[in-house]
Amino acid sequence: MTTISIVTGGSRGLGRNTAISIARHGGDVILTYRSGASGAQAVVAEIEALGRKAVALQLDVGDISGFPAFVERVRSALKSWGRDSFDHLVNNAGHGEMANFAETTEAQFDLLFNVHVKGVFFLTQALLPLLAAGGRIVNFSSGLTRVSYPGFSAYSAAKGAVEILSLYMAKELGSRGITANTIAPGAIETDFLGGAVRDTPAYNEAFAVMTALGRVGLPDDIGPAVASLLGPDNRWVTAQRIEVSGGQNI
Repeated sequence: MTTISIVTGGSRGLGRNTAISIARHGGDVILTYRSGASGAQAVVAEIEALGRKAVALQLDVGDISGFPAFVERVRSALKSWGRDSFDHLVNNAGHGEMANFAETTEAQFDLLFNVHVKGVFFLTQALLPLLAAGGRIVNFSSGLTRVSYPGFSAYSAAKGAVEILSLYMAKELGSRGITANTIAPGAIETDFLGGAVRDTPAYNEAFAVMTALGRVGLPDDIGPAVASLLGPDNRWVTAQRIEVSGGQNI
């Protein structure tokens, strides 16, 4: 049976690459977007060109009041597959915020935690009735939970919370055969922080020097890793933080 994966923030960056990688591995996708409807539809078209099925649904993961309506939209979308459940949830949607500890505002802190922690917690909770037994949850973290880099105290604290949350998901949902893991990318060439690593040669070179494989990561280094983790060969992997960084800061 074809798997159905929900990928939040699937219209761009690592979410886009993850959604397409899942399709390349033979799965269908429900992807979400916050405001980039055209980008989301472009991903749907690319997945369909691979011979797979995809649906794009609007969702702001930082606004939990919208989750009940989103669950109903997922329930309705699943009918087109003739199903009432999905198989995988990839909590990817998020944003970066760079500010030194002493200068971080409450508004910056709250937005990071609303999106990366509160959103992940309550969206997963809301979708649990639709997540099939034996399903998979993958939460996105960051290499910045293992090493420190000035300017990311609030962001990294939020991602650290996600890693602990993943452990509890694995423990409490294991009786349903559901696994929960965390993927932690290193520096990646995306539009994160306005494309800082991708578009600023000094940043790119600095992170490349820190990395055992001698370069910063690309989206194509991350999406396939997530798709592989969702595959049947990794059914016994749960409660793990899996860093995909090319050996950054080792």
